[in-house]
Amino acid sequence: MSSSKSTNISILTARIILGFIFFIFGLNFFFHFIPSNSQPEGKAAAFLGGLFQSGYIFPLIKVIEIVAGAFLLINRYVALVLIVLMPISINILLFHSVLEPGGTPTTISVLIIVTQLFLAWSYRNSYKQLFLAKPAL
Repeated sequence: MSSSKSTNISILTARIILGFIFFIFGLNFFFHFIPSNSQPEGKAAAFLGGLFQSGYIFPLIKVIEIVAGAFLLINRYVALVLIVLMPISINILLFHSVLEPGGTPTTISVLIIVTQLFLAWSYRNSYKQLFLAKPAL
């Protein structure tokens, strides 16, 4: 297998994995089809409680996750979607690393960041204009 073909398969696999994670977990917020046995405690519960009490943050984030996950799955606007998802991904990682460390959620949050960074690197040519001090008009 050629290097280019294996790279394309790696990018496709990473894009589908990331797309499914965001699409499925975003939908789960609204339809509750993934059972959860644990409730957050302490600072994690306080943080989530504050977000839920706002009334709009969680639904907004989850709609963004669903739409972004769908775009990743259908291979549309991937570079833009990666930018939109990065703050969400960083917060997922920090939440599970700082407020609720250990277990499967922490592992999934690391998978999300690693996959997203791999894809961002793969699409790096799409971001060149963003890092010019004086971009061309």
